[in-house]
Amino acid sequence: DWSSDVCSSDLPPKDVALNMLDELASHGRIIARDLTALSLSLLSHSEAGITAQATLGEASRRLNLSPPAGTPRATAGRAQNVARLLRALLRAVAAVRAEQAQIARR
Repeated sequence: DWSSDVCSSDLPPKDVALNMLDELASHGRIIARDLTALSLSLLSHSEAGITAQATLGEASRRLNLSPPAGTPRATAGRAQNVARLLRALLRAVAAVRAEQAQIARR
């Protein structure tokens, strides 16, 4: 599995890795838009709100970067980083939803 070791010689061809990176970034932008909408209902000083804003800031910096020039290793590394960012976005969405549920129960 190339996603676990970008130093491996078993990396996909660069065009395949670029397509994967493009798909991951596209999904990330969708999740970021959803998180933005979800977090509007939270107080800005809430823990989930602070986490959401930090994660969204990182997403705005990293999801629209130009594809890396160079080697398949650089492309695979970027894809790994975007995949980690997607996981962080999904954790932030879960935290916001959990906080919204707590507010609704009050």
